[in-house]
Amino acid sequence: MLYERWRQIVQQHRNELALHDLATGERLTFAELDLAVGVSDRSEEKVLFPRGISGGFVVTVLRAWKAGQVVCPLEVEQTTPSFASLPSGCVHLKSTSATTGAPRVAAFRAVQLMADAENIVTTMGLRPDWPNLGLISLAHSYGFSNLVLPLLLHGIPLILVASQLPEALRHALSIWPDVTLSGVPALWRVWHDAGAIRSGIRLAISAGAPLPLALEQAVFSQSGIKIHNFYGATECGGIAYDTTCSPRTDPSCVGLPMRNVQLSVNDEGCLQVRSKAVGQTYWPEPNSTLRHCSYQTSDLAELADGLVFLRGRATDQMNVAGRKISPEIIERALLTHPKVRECLVFGVPSPNDPRGEMIVGCVVAQPGTQVEDLRQFVFSKLAAWQVPREWWFVDTLQTNQRGKLSRGEWRKKYLDERSEQRG
Repeated sequence: MLYERWRQIVQQHRNELALHDLATGERLTFAELDLAVGVSDRSEEKVLFPRGISGGFVVTVLRAWKAGQVVCPLEVEQTTPSFASLPSGCVHLKSTSATTGAPRVAAFRAVQLMADAENIVTTMGLRPDWPNLGLISLAHSYGFSNLVLPLLLHGIPLILVASQLPEALRHALSIWPDVTLSGVPALWRVWHDAGAIRSGIRLAISAGAPLPLALEQAVFSQSGIKIHNFYGATECGGIAYDTTCSPRTDPSCVGLPMRNVQLSVNDEGCLQVRSKAVGQTYWPEPNSTLRHCSYQTSDLAELADGLVFLRGRATDQMNVAGRKISPEIIERALLTHPKVRECLVFGVPSPNDPRGEMIVGCVVAQPGTQVEDLRQFVFSKLAAWQVPREWWFVDTLQTNQRGKLSRGEWRKKYLDERSEQRG
């Protein structure tokens, strides 16, 4: 089904450019890309593991489709998993964790991949005359669905850029003036600070983590480019998308539901996603949260006036002296302070309450910023018990290899550093 669709795309766009790898200079038309599949090495493996940001990644995917093999994209440094068996009808495996050890993946059928690509292309308005610039991981669900599938299933050209540095983006825009650029908030911040965001970016998309309102507004003010917030999940693909032409005014709003996606909120306040793009099952251990075209997220949400508002994650909620609060509430308050550039809030075990947590505010701020100033600022906006007790100033909030800010990873860094200081 997938390879047959690709052959239709080849016939429709045969002599048009499909892929341009700026690192190697290689340019392939759709016909040439199809020919590369036929001359590539064959493998008898049940699963193929494409890696990296290169034309070879795309060729490996097509080779697997042609031979009826399963595709499991991996990051360059990710350990190759092994599978004793595969779910019936599975053609694609998306890793839900980049860590080593026993893999946990979401399995997809061909119709589910095709549905996700259709939803993304139609909702976002991806166009062949606005090629996708590929600076994000092709292995991650975001990059695969927004860059690889639109190329192979809808004929949207892909321009591969090996580096995420501002200089590489400038170079790419000098060659391709009208493009669609997908990034994560950390990259948009770097590109904005370096002045690399230019008018040639016809469509700007951000996903993988919440897009700070101040960054969205700053980019729009400087360049006139509106960054569209995209919310999705590995297990179900696209969920919601901000289609507006001007910056949002509410940071918790992630836009309208994607086309052909139905959303609801369960009794616990978590978002439920139903669509033909939802994955088949978790593997090797199925879970009731992913089945029958339905995915139960752990995101607390509110649906109002047709829009989706995220209110935090049920798994991230902190228990402070018997009262629960989502860290996003404190982060939103902190980000309105003029000296705070980035922040991440998480809970750690409280020394005075073994069953409760202590709030830690991890902050990237302008030099000279005082803890007491931040404390009083948050106190003026939130209840006293919601003010972080501990403050941790860092130079930058580094994301993991998938472009996400992991509370768990930063919590561990904080506890390790505190342990070293005390030891």
